[in-house]
Amino acid sequence: MLNNSQTALTSTIAAIATPMGRGGVGVIRLSGPNSYQIALALTGRQAFKPRFAHFCRFYDSDDTVIDEGLVLYFPAPHSFTGEDVIELQGHGGMILQQQLLTRVFELGANQAVAGEFSARAFDNDKLDLVQAEAIADAIDATSVAAAKSAMRSLTGEFSQKINALLEQLIQLRLYVEAAIDFPDEEGVDFLADEHIAKQLRQVCEQLHTVLATAKQGQLLRDGVSVVIAGRPNAGKSSLLNRLAGQERAIVTDIAGTTRDILQETIVLNGLTLNLTDTAGLRHTDDIVEQAGIERARQAITQADLLLMVYDAHREHEPLRLATELFGSLPNANSILMIANKIDLSDNYQNLPKQFSSQEQIYYPVYVSCKYGTGLEELVNQICDKVGFHPPENSLIARTRHLDALRRTQMALQEADEQLHLFHAGELVAESLRQAQISLNEITGEFTADDLLGKIFGSFCIGK
Repeated sequence: MLNNSQTALTSTIAAIATPMGRGGVGVIRLSGPNSYQIALALTGRQAFKPRFAHFCRFYDSDDTVIDEGLVLYFPAPHSFTGEDVIELQGHGGMILQQQLLTRVFELGANQAVAGEFSARAFDNDKLDLVQAEAIADAIDATSVAAAKSAMRSLTGEFSQKINALLEQLIQLRLYVEAAIDFPDEEGVDFLADEHIAKQLRQVCEQLHTVLATAKQGQLLRDGVSVVIAGRPNAGKSSLLNRLAGQERAIVTDIAGTTRDILQETIVLNGLTLNLTDTAGLRHTDDIVEQAGIERARQAITQADLLLMVYDAHREHEPLRLATELFGSLPNANSILMIANKIDLSDNYQNLPKQFSSQEQIYYPVYVSCKYGTGLEELVNQICDKVGFHPPENSLIARTRHLDALRRTQMALQEADEQLHLFHAGELVAESLRQAQISLNEITGEFTADDLLGKIFGSFCIGK
């Protein structure tokens, strides 16, 4: 809900719905009570048949032809927004589209703001908040898996899981509140029977399943930030090139070749990796290289996962690196050791399979970036390290969904404690109410207007 005024709710909006630039087709979308009349005035026609494509010319105020193309009419409430919707499909040239949109404004439409069409669909109960977000996620998907997951969320699969949880929660609340209102009815203490405890366990188990699915969906949507770090000439840039499948970084035998961070986004096994190659970590008097090393250290502190590359034949190197970088990451477990250059030895199998530092145990992955040996195992280890194991029918999710699910989980844990430790029916009911509020935030049943504005404001104009 971008604007709560009555004017905003009854106005007719318009925007270009296709990317600006040269193209075969450009689409302008209108929504609101005057959409149909604007289309009639624009084309000189007497009527449009709903859901049929009409070939028309689009006229300016002096009856000169601006463009020609198709008009599609979707009357309310059977449209995307729930309002009268018109789509004008003309040629994709930027000048033509701007001329046509200007004429639409002259006929009474207002410029739509980002996400306003989807916001109106939400206001008119054509889709819930999860489905609205899934539209943007489908558009922004960086992998086939993410696109498919977004479409499953758009068709309502994620919302169905949330609504099923809500239904269980509501029934449990009703039972608890009835037990409070009618204590010891017919000599039975409803709070003490096993029904409430059993139902609460079932809700918690179902929530655990949904939360696990949402975690995978969040990884699919956002990917992970991965930083490649290590000493000069360890093979960091070679690893980036191998993972990216192309020569993105310059590779030489000269130490300190990489002096700045280099970023690349790739998809491996359906997981989007936002890779950052960094300058080699060492002491140097070179001012430019020092700046690159400082940027490398900053990147390391912000990484979801650190790929620490070292020469497999330098026995003490991984321990030195681990000690030096320990504490730079929010989670010390988010370090994956990569022993490179195994092609330089015939007996790398005899090298240590694990080592420990700062009470952490590391299991290095042995690779040859030169020949690609061990890369498949490395990719599997990366997925394991970040916990990426999406089910076949995964669903897209956002950080706010995870936050709401975790708050729901905490509220249910509190309800369980109040039930078993204190036998406090009123407190159990209140915890269940808080859990319900958190779940309702996901689908938008109870969501602050400023959050809705932020969500829809991130959409592209015309959507």
